[in-house]
Amino acid sequence: MYVVLGASGNTGHIVAQNLLARQQKVRVVGRNATHLQSHAAQGAEIFVGDLTDAAAITKAFNHADAAYVMIPPNPASTDPLGYEERVSDAIAAAVKNTGIKNIVSLSSIGADKAHGTGPVVGLHNLEQKLNHIDTANVLHLRAGYFMENTLGQVGAIRAAGAAIGPIRPDLKLTMIASRDIGAAAADALVSLAFRGKQTRELLGERDLDYNEVATIIGKAIGKPDLKYVNPPDDQIRVAMVQMGMSDQFVGLLLEMCGSLNSGYMRALEPRTSRNTTPTSYENFVAESFVPAYQQQSAA
Repeated sequence: MYVVLGASGNTGHIVAQNLLARQQKVRVVGRNATHLQSHAAQGAEIFVGDLTDAAAITKAFNHADAAYVMIPPNPASTDPLGYEERVSDAIAAAVKNTGIKNIVSLSSIGADKAHGTGPVVGLHNLEQKLNHIDTANVLHLRAGYFMENTLGQVGAIRAAGAAIGPIRPDLKLTMIASRDIGAAAADALVSLAFRGKQTRELLGERDLDYNEVATIIGKAIGKPDLKYVNPPDDQIRVAMVQMGMSDQFVGLLLEMCGSLNSGYMRALEPRTSRNTTPTSYENFVAESFVPAYQQQSAA
């Protein structure tokens, strides 16, 4: 039995679907049963629970051999680091309580740092908590910058005619599609080739900067002159809060972007065939960004 946390999210959904496609027994965990129905239709067992509830997660892990664990983002939280700590405490307690043997955790580039990386500090702490559980084999997948983060540019391009963000325009990022993370996690769960405590970086198909991102998007949406603009953080903060994020969450995101810009937060592994994933940014834009852009245009 495999347990998948965050099974309605970007990566957890892919993990669950990959495991179910291989005829594995899967228990999917989320806060909303409706969002898990697509997995139930494929034969998954649904478990509804809050990831900050250690008793609920312990129950979800009962009689399981392996689990995919992660901390779902909570952009509206006014205490985002506190929320992350509650989730990681609950996960660690459930692993200890049940003695589940094999864990694949979603982590991030920069999780080697204990401070100064915004929300990634919560993933560092999750790694540390799991690493202190002697009975579990744990693989931390330290993913690069999610391609899905660029979907926020749909609104910026519609409103301002440019891509806009806090990342340096010339900073090369290890951009990865969430589906490639989910596929890698599912492979790791099925093969169980890890022992003890291990980390593995996932660096995407290639490194890209935001100038290149804007060019690729512009070509795909019929705006070949599209540019990327990097305004001061205070202007970015106002825009992000207007999008519905809490001021505290935005502060953490800006700290993370600053640590990327300075090089403090970066990939540690050289790029190899093992940490390179298949989905190109061009394919992501064609399959995900363009439909989102067209849908907003129609609305």
